[in-house]
Amino acid sequence: MKEFLSSLLNGVKEREISAQNKEILRNLTNLNAVSLHKDKYYLNDGFVCGRLDISSNGTGYLNAFDDRFKQDLIIENKNLNNSHYGDIVLAKILRTKKKRLSAKVVMSLKLANETSVVYTKNFGPAVLGVNLKTGLSGALRATQKSLKALPSGTLLKINNLNNEIVEVLGNINDPFSDEKISLALYNKNDKFSQACEDQAAAWGDFVDPKLYPQRVDLQNLDFCTIDPIDAKDFDDAIYFDEKNRQIYVAIADVSEYVSEYSPIDSEAKKRGFSIYFPHKSIPMLPRALSENICSLKANVPRLAFVFKISIDENDEVVKDELFEAIIVSKQRLNYDEVDEILQDKKQSQIAWLKPLFALTSRLRAKRLVNAFDFRTDELRMRLDENALLCSTRFEGETASHSLVEDCMLLANKAAANRIKRGVFRNHATPDIKKIHNLLDELALLGIELTYESNIANLIRKVQAKADALGKREQIDKLVIKSQRKAEYSAQNYGHFGLGFERYTHFTSPIRRYSDLILHRLLKAILANDEKLNNYLLLNIEQTCENLSLLEREADKVEFDFMDRKFARWACENIGKEFRCFISENQNTLVAKLDDELKGARIFIADYTCELLRPVIVRITQSDVASAKIMGKIVKKLDR
Repeated sequence: MKEFLSSLLNGVKEREISAQNKEILRNLTNLNAVSLHKDKYYLNDGFVCGRLDISSNGTGYLNAFDDRFKQDLIIENKNLNNSHYGDIVLAKILRTKKKRLSAKVVMSLKLANETSVVYTKNFGPAVLGVNLKTGLSGALRATQKSLKALPSGTLLKINNLNNEIVEVLGNINDPFSDEKISLALYNKNDKFSQACEDQAAAWGDFVDPKLYPQRVDLQNLDFCTIDPIDAKDFDDAIYFDEKNRQIYVAIADVSEYVSEYSPIDSEAKKRGFSIYFPHKSIPMLPRALSENICSLKANVPRLAFVFKISIDENDEVVKDELFEAIIVSKQRLNYDEVDEILQDKKQSQIAWLKPLFALTSRLRAKRLVNAFDFRTDELRMRLDENALLCSTRFEGETASHSLVEDCMLLANKAAANRIKRGVFRNHATPDIKKIHNLLDELALLGIELTYESNIANLIRKVQAKADALGKREQIDKLVIKSQRKAEYSAQNYGHFGLGFERYTHFTSPIRRYSDLILHRLLKAILANDEKLNNYLLLNIEQTCENLSLLEREADKVEFDFMDRKFARWACENIGKEFRCFISENQNTLVAKLDDELKGARIFIADYTCELLRPVIVRITQSDVASAKIMGKIVKKLDR
């Protein structure tokens, strides 16, 4: 949408406007905000489109999609016109004598969220709703009598269009409500419609190979899956033919079960991604598919979409073949087990694991000549029976992770080479300004380097110096923050971080809608069905843009849940002191918990401290509603 609204500044022809954007155009026309001139539509003077931010005092700030506006436009609370934080809005510029431009919202063109979450709170004799995201309080569309009958802190889901109460979610003081809060904040749902459930269940539990005579029968090959120990869905299985130097990457053939525009497909497209909490997952597909008939479970036949990748004696890919198959995974392994096998601490019936690791290690070394190996740890959280935080740990990448990753990269790269237009996973080169900021931060940490135009080479120098100082993991996190986010696009622009000219996502159709679209496109290409291929590509640009947004939302849901659990823990530890390190010091000082528990962000006010400095922090305040912990540094520690 941003791209379309920005294009109205220079004029856009009607035939270039997608069906979705034509509806927006009609609304703009009805409001006299656009004009048609010489076959092009233009945004009229005095109007501006942008994304809305709202401060804690209720004042709005419009981040305009027009580069001519160097500063955000101020929108007083009375001129917000019931719009919400994050909405994309049309605003009219107000003529005032103030230096800073002001505006009033004419219409919300796209809601950031269809719903909001509030909790009830007494303000004198009245019960109001306090918005969890903004902290702003407001009247609710219910009688005071009915609101006073509710326990204080009752969580309510509110329709942003009419301000009506949609659902009672629980209570802010109940830790079992956290999951519902995080999902509701981003309008996510853990339930599927009955039509979706019925359609999924209709496929049954068992694959009969006799019903698929046209598929390549690979049931005799020793495929295995390698996943986290608590995984419920198994997207991918691998097999290595050591003699012929062929790697088979078998992916769950979800497109066989989910046809375009079916109820399940519509819901999957809306969700975009599975969401993972510490205690459960919120799947993109009904569990009858994601955890059953689609999942590559051990010792049962399953439909798969398979890449067979042939590698020569020089470790170069010389051929890749793509076909529909039937496989049987002979063993379900977890990462820890594979690590033990690779270290000769455990025996395995899968004889090809160690030879494959030797090959992928060489492939990885060759790939990293033009790419990066970022050492990042993923925070894992464990909850007790009362849904309260009891432990955390960081899970780093091991040999087993590398083995699986390099097999998946081979398949993703092979898939990208087969499409001209579709769903690419792009990663642009970093913004020069951010790289200069990174170099300034690194200089304060004792890593002094001068800017050079070859960013990839510069980053490798940074990592080499970080290794020498023993700070690789911390420095890698700073480097990652300086880079742009990877995004989905209908066109290929390459992947900077991986060093690939073309890249896409093929290997996780159970949990990523992008991969499901790609499978359909690849099948149309294999069948030489150009008509179907073109049909699948309808509105693909908008679909890719939405997928990038949905991916970020899924991440936000997961982070919000963890922040809320940390906030509940902090409420029980007010006044106590913990070891931390400074993780951010640009606009706000943030210390990250690095004690027995790890990973919580603690915000520090009115203090300055150098990045990565170890400190002792006293927790002074914690708010479960905003999922925010405040603290005070009581001591700086030696590095």
